[in-house]
Parts: sequence; structure tokens; C-alpha cells
Amino acid sequence: MWPHALKLRRLIFSGIAIFSLAVIGSLQLDTTQSSESLRVPAEWEPQEAIWIQWPGKYEKHLEPVFSRLSKIISRYQKLHIIHDSKKTREEAVSAIRRDGGNPESGNIVWHQFPNDGAWMRDNGPVYVESNGTLQIQNWQFNAWGGAFGDDIPYSRDNHIPDRVGNFLDIPVDRVDIVHERGNLEFNGVDTVVLNWSTLGDPRRNPGYTRAQAEKDLRRYFGVERVVFIEGIPDGDLTRGHIDGIARFIDPHTMVVPRCTEHSLCKPNTSTDAQIYDNAAKTIESAGLNVIRDPIEGFVRHEGHVFDTNYMNWIAGNGFVIAGGFDNPQTDKAARKRLQGYFPERDIHLVSILSSWKSGGGIHCHTNDQPSLRADFDS
Repeated sequence: MWPHALKLRRLIFSGIAIFSLAVIGSLQLDTTQSSESLRVPAEWEPQEAIWIQWPGKYEKHLEPVFSRLSKIISRYQKLHIIHDSKKTREEAVSAIRRDGGNPESGNIVWHQFPNDGAWMRDNGPVYVESNGTLQIQNWQFNAWGGAFGDDIPYSRDNHIPDRVGNFLDIPVDRVDIVHERGNLEFNGVDTVVLNWSTLGDPRRNPGYTRAQAEKDLRRYFGVERVVFIEGIPDGDLTRGHIDGIARFIDPHTMVVPRCTEHSLCKPNTSTDAQIYDNAAKTIESAGLNVIRDPIEGFVRHEGHVFDTNYMNWIAGNGFVIAGGFDNPQTDKAARKRLQGYFPERDIHLVSILSSWKSGGGIHCHTNDQPSLRADFDS
């Protein structure tokens, strides 16, 4: 029996060896297949264009903001303007001309796409760089969980990333999670910062957990570090989008507001102050530097009162546009601080009171399309 047992033993070990090699080979193959390199470019990196959705008849009061944005952006880079009808385009052309801009500029590209609103930061694409190519992610949009009313339409806005991808001939991946781009801050390297109060909103994603969210964010964005802040500033119907609370200005530094004795939010005692202070501590604990941007006043506009919070800026090719509050003292001080954050860029302030009353600012209206470095250099 021994020779047969030995032969059997040899056959068993031989089989195990072959099986082990096959497993190792398959693991190596899987590793190769899953080695996709994902990165979301930071906003201050080179851009191919900025996109906006021109306000329709229900948001016509926002036209002056859009005409000023269009005039400034088209001086520096390509601007894509989405409009829902020929009439809307005619109104947009007239508004830009009234502000001294050139609607026939070679830097302006017009698109008649069906849409619902004027907040393309939130319903528009998330651009991801994947192994040297650009892709679009279409995260689901349900009008901020119905926070502005259950009758607010959004189905056409939810398809804007698909339409943009079709025009640009860029692949579009659907992500079945409700979330807005205005609640995502990337450093372009390894980190995303966002507000869990938004992503975890049960009217957006019922039953969604932070553990699952962190796993998903790492998967979809290729980041190593996911930093959650929490809290909803007073009157913020987005439930605390990060672009009003914390903004990257370089891969290692974020700017966070600081309440003062001159602001509506009072230091140490108000809910907003606690949200900003806790955000700063959380971000610092994650290993990032924090600059506190003082809120030095407040303004009144059509029965509303706003703190002069200048966080909601957009950075483009050679410029930064921030929302101004028609307060000469705080606007001037904010411009100086922004120049310190972005010393190589021109700083512009556009009166934002009508948008702020409607729930957002400059960053909320715009959606930046990054340029792959090779494309930009060429």
C-alpha cells in the first residue's frame, strides 16, 4: 500500500501546487484589473471650461448675476451656457450685452438642453480623472431632498450630466446615491471633505450609514482620506453644503469661516459658530492646515438678513469670483483676503444678494470642467 499512498500524496501535493499557482495568478490578474487610478482634480487646477444653466422664467431675478459671471468668465476661458429655449437664449444674450459683455465671444458656447434650475454645481457632472482620461459621474439629484418644496421640478436637471457627457464625448457613469457636487471639496491628491448632514440626509439617502458612505467615496473618487464635518448653518436648506463652510486653497490648507462680534453668528454661543469651530477642529485633526476667515458683518436684503460669508467662490484659469454683499467695508476686506489665498489670480466680486436670498452663491451656479494636464499644456 505504501507506494500507492506515496503516489497519491504526490498527486495531492501536485494538485495543491497547481491550484495555488492558479489562485496566485488570478489574484495578480485581479490586482492588475482593479489598479484603476482615480483622481478628482482640485478646482484651482487648469480648467477646460466652466458650465452654467441660465435661469428660466421662475428664476429670472438671477439674470444680473449670470450676466456678470458670463462677462468675467468668458474673458479668461471657455464658458458653456445651457438654456432651455430659444427665448431664454435671447434673454441671456440681451442681459450679457447690457452688462457690457460679448455674447458672441468665441469663448461662449450655447446649448439648448432641457433643464429645471440655475444651480448646475449641484445637478451637474462630477469629473473624475481615470488613468489619464476624463470621465463623468452622474450622482442622483432630487432637488436637495425637497428642502425648497416638494413641487420643485428636478427630473430634467438630473439628466444634465448625461447631456454634457454626450456633447463632450466623455463616458458617463451613473452613481445611485443622491448627492450634490457643492458638498464635495477635493484637494486633488488624496482627500475629500464633505458634510455628513447633507449626504446622510434621510430625504436624500434613507438608511445610508457613514461607514458605507466612506467606503463609497473612496471607491468612486480614489481618495485615501475622507473627512466628515457635521452641522446645518441657520437657514441653510442644502443642509450644510461644504462650499459654504470649508474650502481648499491648496492640497494642505482649507479656509473655514469664523464668527465675530460684528456678525449675526456670535462667537462661542451661536449654532453657526459651533459648526464652524467644530469643522476647523475636525479638519485640523485630519492633518490639514486651517485658516479662519472672519465674518465681519451682516447685510439686509428684501426682508432677509445675511452674514457676509465669502466662502462660496469659484476659482478659474487666472481668476477667482466671489459673491459680494454690497457692503464696501466687508467686500474690500474679503477681496484682500482672497488675494492672499490666490496671489497669482485676479479677484472679482459679483453682487450675490439675489442668489443668497434664493439659497446659494457663485459656486452653486457654476460647474467647472477640468482639463487634463497634457491637454492644457498643448
